[in-house]
Amino acid sequence: MRFINKVVLLCLSLSVIGVAQAQMTARELVQKMDDNQLQTTDASFNVMQLTTCKYGTKDGKLKCVEKPRIKVLESAQINMGDNNKDTKSIAIIVEPASERGIGMLSYTYDASDKDNETWLYLSALGKVKRIASGSDDEETEPTSMFGSEISTEDQETGKLDDYTYTVLQRGTYKGRPVAVIESVPTPQRLQHTRYGKVRTWLDTERFVSLKIQMFDKRGNAIKQVSVAQVEKINGIWLARSMTFKNLVSQRLTNMKIKAITFGLNIDEGFLTQRALTDQAFRQRHLKILREQAQ
Repeated sequence: MRFINKVVLLCLSLSVIGVAQAQMTARELVQKMDDNQLQTTDASFNVMQLTTCKYGTKDGKLKCVEKPRIKVLESAQINMGDNNKDTKSIAIIVEPASERGIGMLSYTYDASDKDNETWLYLSALGKVKRIASGSDDEETEPTSMFGSEISTEDQETGKLDDYTYTVLQRGTYKGRPVAVIESVPTPQRLQHTRYGKVRTWLDTERFVSLKIQMFDKRGNAIKQVSVAQVEKINGIWLARSMTFKNLVSQRLTNMKIKAITFGLNIDEGFLTQRALTDQAFRQRHLKILREQAQ
């Protein structure tokens, strides 16, 4: 009898949670998703693989029509600032050998009045280049992540006040409960983004995006993101595989997280430009992180 009562209470609790989530506004749902994304950057270290190619379809399936370019990166990130909503991160290419040491350092701020900062280091040139946080030129592609179809803007979090949100519909997608949310930039934000609107298929139980469509300022679909392998690691839901499909260039990039570890002791001093230019300094800190992640 006690077991039955527990089951009934559990079912009632899940029902209450489901009703509460169904009543969430678009902004509240996006805030939940943003909070979840911040957990993935909280003192974490990961190894990821970027696979980029020109694509086509064969037998109804998406296929590379050329030899893909594959890059393996190591990345570390920490949250800081007010309520730990700002993020510092660094990503370094480890493969192929010809590109080893190329790195990208990013500071992402939650506040709308503070521009994000990104620096790119090209080992062949031996110098760091500051990347502009946004552009009002629709014909100019945003800076990509190591030549992939993932732009620096695609990786941004926070700044929720820069958009208005609307739930277009609720239902299911690939067997999961979702809300389709349209995000439209404010007039001020519109001057610093290539996207006129973004639609997100948001899993309303796990608060991760399952599909994203980006549109230009004329309303044309220009990019699509498909999410796979959603897993719960250390109590945090995240996608282990995301495919960014550029509908204009007909190229795609799959970003696969091969390994990720949370709760590491990451020295904030590592997340600086010195880590981009000083190889010995960089390798010393990466070795420490690899040992912690084992």
